[in-house]
Amino acid sequence: MEFFRIKKDIPFMKHALVFNAISFITFALAVFFLFSRGLHLSVEFTGGTVLEVAYSQPAELAKVRSAVSALGYADDVQVQNFGTARDVMIRLPVQKGVTSAQQSEQVMGALKAADPGVTLRRTEFVGPQVGEELVHGGLMALAMVVVGIVIYLALRFEWKFGVAAIIANLHDVVIILGFFAFFQWEFSLSVLAAVLAVLGYSVNESVVIFDRIREAFRRFRKMSTHEVIDHAITSTMSRTIITHASTEAMVLSMLFFGGPSLHYFALALTIGILFGIYSSVFVAAAIAMWLGVKREDLVKSTRKEGDPNDPNAGAMV
Repeated sequence: MEFFRIKKDIPFMKHALVFNAISFITFALAVFFLFSRGLHLSVEFTGGTVLEVAYSQPAELAKVRSAVSALGYADDVQVQNFGTARDVMIRLPVQKGVTSAQQSEQVMGALKAADPGVTLRRTEFVGPQVGEELVHGGLMALAMVVVGIVIYLALRFEWKFGVAAIIANLHDVVIILGFFAFFQWEFSLSVLAAVLAVLGYSVNESVVIFDRIREAFRRFRKMSTHEVIDHAITSTMSRTIITHASTEAMVLSMLFFGGPSLHYFALALTIGILFGIYSSVFVAAAIAMWLGVKREDLVKSTRKEGDPNDPNAGAMV
C-alpha cells in the first residue's frame, strides 16, 4: 500500500558525507557521555530492596509514589502495578547505613499513614551479585543479536551489507545509551529490552532497503551504484512513513499515557525509532556504497552484459 508515489529519485547519497559527519559527531558525543557520566542503573543492576504490597482498593500509584518519595527516594524509587490494580511493587535502591529490613519498615510506615488498609505481601533484597549477572546477561544478549544480524545479512545479501547494517545498528544503540547517560535517566531491564527491540526494528528497515537495492541492480543495468541506492530508498519512502508513523503513534501513547513504569521504555523506543530511520537511510546505505557494493555482488548471472537474448539487458528507468 502506498499513500503517494515519488516519481523522481531523491539524491540521498549526494549528501551522505554530510549526514554521516553529523552522525559521527552525535555518536562521539554519546560515547563521551557514557564514559564521563555513565548510566544511572536501576535497582535490578545495582541491588536494593523490592517490596510487594496489597491494597483493599485499586491503588493510586501517584499517592504511593508521593508517600515513598517523601522518605528521600525522589529520584530512585520505582512504583508500579503487577498482577492486579490492587498489587503494587516498589523497588528501593541501596542506602548506606540502612538495612533492607529498616527500609521496609520505613516505607510501610509511610504507606500505612496514607492508607491503613495496605499490607505487605513480600520483601526481598536484590544483591549486587544479581546485578552483575544481569549486566553480563544483557551484554551477552546484545552480542548475540549483533552476531546474528551480521550472519543473516551476509547470507541473505552480501557481507558488505552485513557490516554496514551492524555499524548503523550499533550507532543507534550507542546514541540511545548516550541520551540516558547525558540526562541521567534510569536504565532498567525494560530499557534494555527496548534497546534490543530497536536493534531488530532498525535492521528490518535496513533489510527492506537492501532488498530494493538488489532488485534495482537487477532491473536497471545502466544505473550507477549511488543512483541505484537513491532509487531504492526513494521507492520505500511511502512504506517507511506508514510503518514508522503507525509504530511511533503506539510508542508515543505509551510514553504519554503509560505512566512512570513505561516512561523510559517508551522513551528509549522513541529515540531508537527516529535514529533507526536515519541510520538505515544515511548510515547503512552510505557505508555499503563506500565499501564498494556493486551489481556483481548481488546479481549472479551466467549471461554476459549486453547479451541480446537477455530481455533485461540495457534496461533503464
